[in-house]
Amino acid sequence: MNTTDQRVRIIESRILADDWFVLKKTTFDYLRRDNTWQRQSRETYDRGNGATLLLFNTARQTVVLTRQFRFPAFVNGHDGMLIEAAAGLLDDASPETRIRAEVEEETGYRVTHIEKVFDAFMSPGSVTERLYFFIAEYDEGDRAGQGGGVASEGEDIDVLELPLEEALAMITRGEIMDGKTIMLLQHVALRQR
Repeated sequence: MNTTDQRVRIIESRILADDWFVLKKTTFDYLRRDNTWQRQSRETYDRGNGATLLLFNTARQTVVLTRQFRFPAFVNGHDGMLIEAAAGLLDDASPETRIRAEVEEETGYRVTHIEKVFDAFMSPGSVTERLYFFIAEYDEGDRAGQGGGVASEGEDIDVLELPLEEALAMITRGEIMDGKTIMLLQHVALRQR
């Protein structure tokens, strides 16, 4: 079979919006498995790549999460207050550098040793973002500030410390609905077993 590069021919790409991030509509021809070309059109939202990190205390079996208002969740029938692992866009930094800064801004914890566990496309049907997933051990001595985010960026973040088992139960009860957070919590839970 041909490589993917040989199976895709870009016909036209138009920018539909370029405000906060870039929304494009692209028309392309795709070579199907039966060797016929099919014209398709897709919209893609390019918001850059990001990173997320779950703080975990192995001895105490606790995690540090954040709670903040997310407008897209609000307009989709949720109260908008999502519980999440610390995360942020890379903004031209390496995933490791950026996530250390995000964790300190959002949670107040300064982490030195982080472990990359995987990366994933969270909504590949329309969003170009690749998200890099990390975990890090924390203890009270790693607390460098209060957290809460950067007010000038619109962040107003609560910091939560929870037992791992309670966080997992919150997934089942629908209290934690953020995909990246669910993935990290389940990853840590599987490691513990």
